[in-house]
Amino acid sequence: MDTKSPGLKWRARKGGRVPYWIASPAAVRAGYPVKAVRLDASEPRLMLARCERLQAEMLMWLHGRADNRAPYDGTVRAMLEHYMRDPDSTYQKLKPSSRHPYTIYARKLTEHIGDRRLDAIDRRDITRWFGVWSSPGDGDKPRLAAARMAVCVLKAALTFGKGCRLAGCSDLRSILEDMEFAAPRPRTAAPTAAQVEAVRRAAHAAGHPLRALAYAIQFETTLRQWDVIGQWVPLSDPRASSLLGYGEKWLGPMWSRIDESLILRLTPTKTEDTTEARVAFDLRECPMVLEELALVPIEQRTGPIIVNEDTGLPYRHDTWGDGWRADRKAAGLPASMWNRDLRAGGVTEGGQAGADIKDTSRLAGHSKAKITAAVYDRDTLEAARRVARARRKLREGK
Repeated sequence: MDTKSPGLKWRARKGGRVPYWIASPAAVRAGYPVKAVRLDASEPRLMLARCERLQAEMLMWLHGRADNRAPYDGTVRAMLEHYMRDPDSTYQKLKPSSRHPYTIYARKLTEHIGDRRLDAIDRRDITRWFGVWSSPGDGDKPRLAAARMAVCVLKAALTFGKGCRLAGCSDLRSILEDMEFAAPRPRTAAPTAAQVEAVRRAAHAAGHPLRALAYAIQFETTLRQWDVIGQWVPLSDPRASSLLGYGEKWLGPMWSRIDESLILRLTPTKTEDTTEARVAFDLRECPMVLEELALVPIEQRTGPIIVNEDTGLPYRHDTWGDGWRADRKAAGLPASMWNRDLRAGGVTEGGQAGADIKDTSRLAGHSKAKITAAVYDRDTLEAARRVARARRKLREGK
């Protein structure tokens, strides 16, 4: 069993190594009263649960004491810190899955141009930096998507800074608004049913059948990755969760979302705060999903649908990516194929099968107007059935 957890340290004592939960240096400096707690290693799961609870309590204490307003000295670093730490910032309103890349690119911007003053930057600087950010990495193609993401984060931070009347933000934001940047070509990868079958077999061979179930659901229903495997979010996230781990809490689909008739109903994370568009799928019309469900005993269908068999907990972002890359490589799929392309593959197959574009749109959760939950649910369920039947006929050559 994996016995890694935030705050867990093993110390040498007479008789062997002993586990302790250790508070972070930042918490100790801030005056957190609990600096170390000795743990009982005889029951690893209980030990990890207590460690995670101690970590969560420390983080909540820190969150309550933190002064989130950063000092401002006119530099890019100070502007980005203000954007990320101010409690009223648009950064704080991002969902964890969206905030993650913003955090990464804000750190990269700080490392590269953090010491530059905003009032000394002009379009020539930005053009030169964009060239650096988009320069080829290990491959031979420009990293245009990465460079544009850096610009996106810079724009977001400057927009918030402008609203806060931070010196230099308004002028630099105006300069960026007048500039155009090269864009990468749209992605075209769309896995076929045969490729999904191959990557499912690879997951089974690796001893991770629930990854195969996730791939099947992603492809057959065209749900987004986060709506299938869920996501770990900070404890401060206002949404309710009954599952804690890694000093965070988990949000995602539970087995209870699938009823006795094998109807899966949920509200995609991308629309839960906007249109609230719901989607519903009759899994009896999804042959790949049925094959995988047949391998999951009824008594095991509790809690999160997809978990990492190595830990018993839902996947973290990095471990899910590692698993997908291993399965993709074993299945002989191209390295350029992403896990999220499974959704595109399902939509593409629906189009090839002649499914109505309105049905496909409903299936993907692309509703533009709010409709009563009951009517919308029936409508999308029938649309999902029609698309699934058309796709099945295409595979069967009918």
